[in-house]
Amino acid sequence: MAQIKSGIDRLGRAQGGHDTLQVRQAGRRLGGLCTAARGFLVSGRGAMEPMAYETPTRRPARDLALQLDSLSIITKECQLTAGKTPMPVAAGLVARLRAYEAALAAFRTAIGLPNR
Repeated sequence: MAQIKSGIDRLGRAQGGHDTLQVRQAGRRLGGLCTAARGFLVSGRGAMEPMAYETPTRRPARDLALQLDSLSIITKECQLTAGKTPMPVAAGLVARLRAYEAALAAFRTAIGLPNR
């Protein structure tokens, strides 16, 4: 997630300068970072089975798994289109990252871990 956030920040800084070349480069870099992040998401998602948790924890675990799947889908889209249309892709990523972070906080609370 840190890689994606870094790419989004870089894109925001590039857009602030109004230089289209820098925006394109930042978009391509975001696409590359999405590719790397997607690899981590897909490899870690296989171990996330909500049925493995006790009943009160299943709902947050299922929500977290759903958000991971959602992020995996949008990182594939980001990988393919961030170089051409970076701003709409970044907006979609930001929305999905917020939903993921909320689901992660609920899951951590459910299993008794502190939220940082």
